[in-house]
Amino acid sequence: MTGVGDGSGGAAFVAAVKPLVDAMGGELLPPGQAGPDDVVLAWEGADVIAVRLPQLADSLDHILAALERGHGKPLAELDRKAKQETVRILEARGAFSVRHGVETVASALGVSRFTVYNYLNYANEQRAKARAGDEQSRQDG
Repeated sequence: MTGVGDGSGGAAFVAAVKPLVDAMGGELLPPGQAGPDDVVLAWEGADVIAVRLPQLADSLDHILAALERGHGKPLAELDRKAKQETVRILEARGAFSVRHGVETVASALGVSRFTVYNYLNYANEQRAKARAGDEQSRQDG
């Protein structure tokens, strides 16, 4: 990517945003190559870098791969509790708003769609209990 981030701290800016762009599965490119759906980032008044955002389905695959790397093993090898936590994380990141998100996650976890829905229900129940406990604490305090 020759020329990207040259001058006035632009290279440092690019280095600072690169981990974020990588984590979300985006692509960095020179501002002159930006398309209408790309995001051009400026630093100190000058366009420094453009970010091509991933498609939602690609983002889900990227998130699943990152979770797998974080666990150090395939998601299908996780125990039930870890799979439930993974589903909670994925729900918070919007994984189930993607078409076929439940199926994609179920396949990655090595479980059925029904099991993923059970994990989602469990996560919702846990949140409801936590909210009820917080409300009770406020009333008692």
